[in-house]
Formats: sequence, structure tokens, C-alpha cells
Amino acid sequence: MAATSSKPSFVELYTPKLLTVLREGYGLASFKADAISGLTVAIVALPLSMAIAIASGVTPDRGLYTSIIGGFIVSALGGSRFQIGGPAGAFIVLVAACVAQHGVDGLLLATFLSGLMLAAVGLLGLGTFIKYIPYPVTVGFTAGIAVIIFASQIKDLLGLTLANEPGPLLPKLEALAGAWPSASPAAIAVTAVTIGLILLLRRLRPHWPAFIIAVAIAAVGVAVLGAPVETIGTRFGGIPQVLPLPRLPAISWEKFGAVLPNALSFTLLGCIESLLSAVVADSMTGRRHRSNGELVAQGLANMASPLFGGFCVTGNIARTATNVRSGARGPISGMLHATFLLFFMLAAAPLASYIPLAALAGVLAVVAWNMAEKHEFATLIRASRGDAVVLLVTFLL
Repeated sequence: MAATSSKPSFVELYTPKLLTVLREGYGLASFKADAISGLTVAIVALPLSMAIAIASGVTPDRGLYTSIIGGFIVSALGGSRFQIGGPAGAFIVLVAACVAQHGVDGLLLATFLSGLMLAAVGLLGLGTFIKYIPYPVTVGFTAGIAVIIFASQIKDLLGLTLANEPGPLLPKLEALAGAWPSASPAAIAVTAVTIGLILLLRRLRPHWPAFIIAVAIAAVGVAVLGAPVETIGTRFGGIPQVLPLPRLPAISWEKFGAVLPNALSFTLLGCIESLLSAVVADSMTGRRHRSNGELVAQGLANMASPLFGGFCVTGNIARTATNVRSGARGPISGMLHATFLLFFMLAAAPLASYIPLAALAGVLAVVAWNMAEKHEFATLIRASRGDAVVLLVTFLL
């Protein structure tokens, strides 16, 4: 008798984990746990989504649209039980470069094309090959992105007045140094208070949402004292209280060819970031994600996000880990996280106008410090000459 093939079927490879969890039996206790974890992640994601959007060269509301639309689809259709989707710090450099070159319409088109590519990578079964990317490459890349994120926040961290901030790192640092005399003591104070509160809360109350508490206290302080610092309201006029109606990004053959390299870079980083995040969730829970199904969901999320004005969606390691630690039972937690964010935007958008940009820059400075993987970087430098060379070349490039 011929041996039965153990190769998983198409349905087994691409069935969303949401259906798997529901088939296992999903009761009220699980829903309560998912509601608590979803709310916790939403509170963490609220300031981060806006901060990442601003650092990427777009308005803060686009970060919220990305988390709401993309985050819901990633959780509803993905191959991981615990993945949280939304804008990620690792994309800041790529997104900002795309906006500078092609404008917001170009970014939306590049994101949509990236979604098509991600879905194709998943359907072709190529997700399993991502694991062969050398570890020193991912560490060097992440550390390099962390440095650039921090450099991009110096202007708001110090409240500098700078008409044209260069994109490349060295000219940027030179221009920032020249603008040092314009530094604002009020902005520096807001930055110091925000970062200090985050670090203090993480030390004394690690389960509290340090980001949102620090930003809220900074906003109240600035409003009460009338401190002369830039806020979301003064720079962007606040954020809308409605989710925009879906519309296709402007498409032409010329624009298509121009943004294709950006779309390819979004796709490669999206594959790496999302699957690394899913692997982290697996290591924390003992579960196994479906890599190709996850990439298809990431692709659909990136096709839907720009229809509503959002940009690149990917699995986020920090928010996914928060989801797991908060007691999530399955993907409904991530879907509720997106729903809570939508509620926050609809109900509390006017309050966002009071958030100081120095406070959001402080949040991203902490994110950059945490994502630099300093211990892993130092370990690889000492491990072998080959690892050190690959690490440093990736980091410097």
C-alpha cells in the first residue's frame, strides 16, 4: 500500500488561525481575556501609531488608519494566533524616503503594490525561505534603522527650528548641529519628562501602559502651563473624527514604474518583520504560526490600508509580545485592538490636538533604543570575524 503523503493541504496552509481558534471552542472567558488584551494593546498602539506616522513624513491620522484597517485584517485572516499588525518603526526610513520622492499618493500606490507582492509570496509558498536570512543581517539592519529613527527625532526632541531637514544621515546631523542655537528649553523639558516617566513606569509599574500615560501627562502639562511647544494641533490641525471612505490610489504606468522599487523594499522588509514577530509569539506561547498564510493576510492588509489612507502594515514584535503577555487567547484580541483604536479616534480625536510633538519624539527615542538589540550586536561582534563583517556592513549600509 502506498504511503499517505504528510504534506499539508492548501486549506491547512492558508486557513486563518481565527477559524482554528473558533473550532477549538471559544467561550465567554476567552472573549473577556481577549477584550482585556486588545484594550491593553490599543492603548500602547495609540501614541505609537501617530508617532511613527509623523516620523515617516505623513500626518498622524494615517498611522491610526493603518492600525485600524491593517491591524483588523492581519488578525482576522492571518496565520498567527497573536500577531498584531500596524505601522512599524522599522519602516520609517523607507516610508519617509518614498514620501519625499513620490508624495503621499506614491506611498499609497507603493503600499498597495507591496500588498499584491506579499500575497503572491505567500501563495507561492516562499514564506518558509525567509528563515534563511542570516541573523547578523537582521540585527545589523535593525540597529541601523534604530540610529536613523533617533536621528529623525532630534529636531522635535530639542524643539529646533529648521526649515529644510536633509534626509541622509550625515547631512541631517550637520544641519541639526547648525540649528542648535534655536533649541527650545520647553521642548527639551517635555522630552525629558516623557522619557523619564516611561523609564520610571517600566521600572516601578511594568504592566502599566507607560507610553500613553507619559504622553497624556506631557499633554496636560503643556496645556495647563501654556508651554510654547509644537503640538499635533499646531502642526497638523488635529486629526479627523471619521474613517475616510475607501478609494483606489492614483495609478498610472509612469507612477507604477517609479514606485516599484519602493514597493519591493516594503515587501522584503514586510516579510522579514512579520515572520520574525510571528516566531517571537510562537516562542512565547509554544504555538506554531502558518508562515505563508500569514504573508497572504499581510498582503491583503497592505492592499486595504491605502484604500483608507493608511500605509505599510506589518506584524509588530513589541505590540505582539504585549498582546501575549496581556493574556490573549486568539486573533479576536487583535481585531478588538483595531476596534478600540477606531473608538478612540471617533470619540477622542479633539484631545489628540494637545499632544506635544516632543512627547511623541520621546516615545520614538525609547522605541529606537529598545529596537537596537545592543546585547545581540555586541555578541555578534565578538562571535566571529565573518559575523562581525556581515553585521557591520549591513549596519553601515
